[in-house]
Amino acid sequence: MNDFMPEGKKLNTDSNRQAMAHPAALAAAMENGTILEARASVCDSSHNLIVDLGCMNGVIPREECALGIAQGTTRDIAIISRVGKPVCFYVTKICADRHGIPYATLSRRAVQQQCMEHYVERLRAGDIIDGRVTHLEQFGAFVDIGCGIPSLMSIDTMSVSRIAHPSDRFTVGMDIRAVVRSNEGGRISLSHRELLGTWTENASLFNIGETVTGIVRSVEEYGVFVEIMPNLAGLAEKREGIEPGCGASVYIKSIIPERMKIKLVLVDTFPYDCPPSPPRYFFEGSHMDRFVYSPLCSDKRIETRFL
Repeated sequence: MNDFMPEGKKLNTDSNRQAMAHPAALAAAMENGTILEARASVCDSSHNLIVDLGCMNGVIPREECALGIAQGTTRDIAIISRVGKPVCFYVTKICADRHGIPYATLSRRAVQQQCMEHYVERLRAGDIIDGRVTHLEQFGAFVDIGCGIPSLMSIDTMSVSRIAHPSDRFTVGMDIRAVVRSNEGGRISLSHRELLGTWTENASLFNIGETVTGIVRSVEEYGVFVEIMPNLAGLAEKREGIEPGCGASVYIKSIIPERMKIKLVLVDTFPYDCPPSPPRYFFEGSHMDRFVYSPLCSDKRIETRFL
C-alpha cells in the first residue's frame, strides 16, 4: 500500500484516530515517524496553521506548511487555502505553552519532502496512480497525487469526448485514477482518457435499436455530437434549439467499427444539471506502455505511447 496518499484519505482511518487519541499515542507516533492527518482549523496572522489533533492542538509553523514556502516558490495562498481541510504531517515536538497546556509542533513540509523523494520522483510515464481532485480551472484539473503535492491534468486529456469545462467530468474532492504522462524532475503531468476504455470496449455496451441517454457536447453545421460514454460520442442530425450541455435521449441507428462511427437519431432533449458520476475504469493495472483507442478494423489509428 502506498503510504503517500492524497490528503484526506487517512483522516478517518482507525489507525490515524488511535494515534491521536491521547498524548502518549501521539508521542509514540512521533517516535515512529508516522504520517498523520487532521483538519486545519485556523491560519493565524503569521500564516502558521493550527490543527485540531483531538487530544491537543498542533501548530505547523509557516515554513513547515508546504514545500517551497521557505524558498518563495510556493505562495502563502497554499497555506491559507488549507483551513477547514485535512493536512498531513509528522509530529516533531510535544511541549507546553506558558500556561502549561501541551501542544505539538508539526511539519507538513517534511512529509511532502519524503513523498517527493520516495514516491513522486520515482514515477515514470505510463504509471497508474490514485489522486484526488482539489480544484478546477478552465484549462484543467489540479489533482493531489500524494500528501498535498499537486499535479495538472489538462482538459484535453480527461476523455476522448470533448468537454467545455473540467466540471463536466469531475467534482472537487472526487477520487480518481490517472496515468502519468510525464515526470520532469518531480513535476508530474497526468492523463485520464486512457483508463476510460477503447472505442470497442465502449461501443460493446450498446446495441442497434436501443434508445439511451446522453449529453450534447457540440453542435456543428453537419450535426450534433452526443456523448453516451466519456470515451464515446455519436452523431445525430442537427435540430434547432439544441445547445451544448443539454441532456438528450437518442436512438442508436447504426454502429460502424470500421469508421468509428455511431449514428444517432435525436428523440428528445431536456435540461441536464446532474453532477458528473465517478469514472468507470476499463483498465485496472498499475502501468501501461501504450493505449490504442481505435478498433483493429479501422484505417484510422488513435494511440497514446508512454515513453
